[in-house]
Amino acid sequence: MAQLSDDCFAHGGRLMRLDEALALLEARIGTVSEVERVALTDALGRVLREDVVASVSVPAENNSAVDGYAVHFADLDPNAETRLPITGRAAAGHPLGRPAGRGEAVRIFTGALMPDGPDTVMMQEDCSLEGDTVVIRPGIKQGSNRRLAGEDVTAGETVLHSGQRLRPQDIGLAAAAGRTDLQVSRRLRVALFSTGDELQEPGQAPKPGCIYDSNRYTVGALLQGLGCRVSDLGILPDDRERVIAALGAAAADHDLLLTSGGVSTGEEDHVKAAVEAQGQLHAWKLAIKPGRPIALGQVELTPFVGLPGNPVASMVTFLAVVRPMILRLMGGQVEPPHRFAVTADFDHKKKKDRREWVRARLSLDGDGRLVARKFPRDGAGILSSLVEADGLVELPEDLTRLEPGAIVDFLPFSEVTP
Repeated sequence: MAQLSDDCFAHGGRLMRLDEALALLEARIGTVSEVERVALTDALGRVLREDVVASVSVPAENNSAVDGYAVHFADLDPNAETRLPITGRAAAGHPLGRPAGRGEAVRIFTGALMPDGPDTVMMQEDCSLEGDTVVIRPGIKQGSNRRLAGEDVTAGETVLHSGQRLRPQDIGLAAAAGRTDLQVSRRLRVALFSTGDELQEPGQAPKPGCIYDSNRYTVGALLQGLGCRVSDLGILPDDRERVIAALGAAAADHDLLLTSGGVSTGEEDHVKAAVEAQGQLHAWKLAIKPGRPIALGQVELTPFVGLPGNPVASMVTFLAVVRPMILRLMGGQVEPPHRFAVTADFDHKKKKDRREWVRARLSLDGDGRLVARKFPRDGAGILSSLVEADGLVELPEDLTRLEPGAIVDFLPFSEVTP
């Protein structure tokens, strides 16, 4: 089980900047130690925990990249058409079976082994036939349309590295390198619940003053997209003893406890007291918007994160803080997601020393430039704004005023969500 040192989130005083928070997580969060071996078909999205070394070269031998005719380049007239007799045939899985000498052409198909001797392949579209003779146009370069052995991967080369999250192309490369299974981190066990007497499950008859719980479904989907095994503990009422019991039970067999709501200091916010009753909670308010209120700590030595109750703040803080934390717990490489420079078409005022994210949709202006257009309503409870947006314009701490036409960093949701 993942564990934290006792002072893993201890911090007080001023609001902590996001970069400081991420650096602290990097220093304090350990890796889930257990690994398992899975078939390639089950490896998508998992964190690789071994270096993968190719057992074979790819391709293993020289082969043709196109359908055409394998010839000796030295036989070709550089200034006029060349006529060569067709003396054999090579197809994928069916090699010619003999060397091909000077003065002959071999009919060859994509993926077929190059016969010994010929070093160039002329595409069939650039040739014409006269009976059993092929007519080759001048101008081809030596070695054209020939794949060399090992030009993709060389036997003994490390093709995948421990810590990377496996994408479809990574799994394909592992297969090409001769692997049938991979050693990966076991799935992170995450206990997830919401708190609040005002919450109801979707589908229930609405009660006065109540709302349907959306955060648990949003965060649960984000966790599943990271390859986690999620235990959905449902909605806990505003009852201190029940929250204490649920947290304690979940801490015994999970790697991370994740909640939404209930960590403020109000009389009905019992999560803070429940965590402190059997561990430590350090109310860590970050200098970010949306999402300033976020609680981090541990129940016993199991990490705990309390996300804000507002839907937008909950998702943004998950992407900014919890996502890199989970990758680190799984032994994954934690690299900042790619951001892209786009033009803002809106103005915006913000406080200094605070990181902010503005929901925006991309479009092309009259000059073909990508422009970020701000969602018209920016409340932290407007979940539809995340649906309508393509991503987040990220505004750094030192910026206080954004003018239309400024170049800004844009974080697409596709970089950080399934």
